[in-house]
Amino acid sequence: MRLLSWNIHKGIGGRDRRYSLARIIDCIEAENPDLICLQEVDRHVRRSRYDDQPRLLSHFFRCHAVYQSTVAVGAGSYGNLVLSRWPIASRHRITLRRGSRKPRGAQLVVVDSPEGRLHLVHTHLGLAEQERHWQVQRLLGHMLFRSAEPHPTLIVGDFNDWRDTLASGLLKLEGFRQVTSPISRFRTFPAWLAIGSLDKAFVRGGIDVRHARVVRTSLAKVASDHLPLVIDFHVPPA
Repeated sequence: MRLLSWNIHKGIGGRDRRYSLARIIDCIEAENPDLICLQEVDRHVRRSRYDDQPRLLSHFFRCHAVYQSTVAVGAGSYGNLVLSRWPIASRHRITLRRGSRKPRGAQLVVVDSPEGRLHLVHTHLGLAEQERHWQVQRLLGHMLFRSAEPHPTLIVGDFNDWRDTLASGLLKLEGFRQVTSPISRFRTFPAWLAIGSLDKAFVRGGIDVRHARVVRTSLAKVASDHLPLVIDFHVPPA
């Protein structure tokens, strides 16, 4: 099975500042993922021509879609989007906003994959290190997260963790292994000259990761300000 995670920056190129959802679609289609986790997805916002990006993307890829609006922008919003080839058995969303900082959130979905059920957690964490540690603690301790513990779990998204401090903390204590390590192989930001390993993935519960990589095509480098992360994996038999 293949998962792609990407902060698409609302479909606006990191260098040319040009809006083009078609470039995002072309990059994703070239990787042919079964599961797609996208951050900073616009819905009815002027900068992206008032497009309903979750609807357009789910229609193009003919996938089951779960959208989480996190930040209001005028009459619209942007947030997190999960697309899945396979049915979604359950879906939840939790807020990870701390105080007056920008709203953040996480999506918790259980996917009925051909290999068995997968607990997929998709998030976009904050810019401050202390805030991120608080967000991970809230996520891992949340009753909705705990309720899916019997299933193999994959956590993925834009962690904004420049110093890679989350992997050795609570995530490790809770039994999660970092897929995107060493970070020198997983630099994703800024897309045109990537120096930061911000887009990460963690697994537990016997998930067998066969290969993980960053997409560094010429199109990916202009389509967003992040590069996409691709993970090939198997879910263990129930």
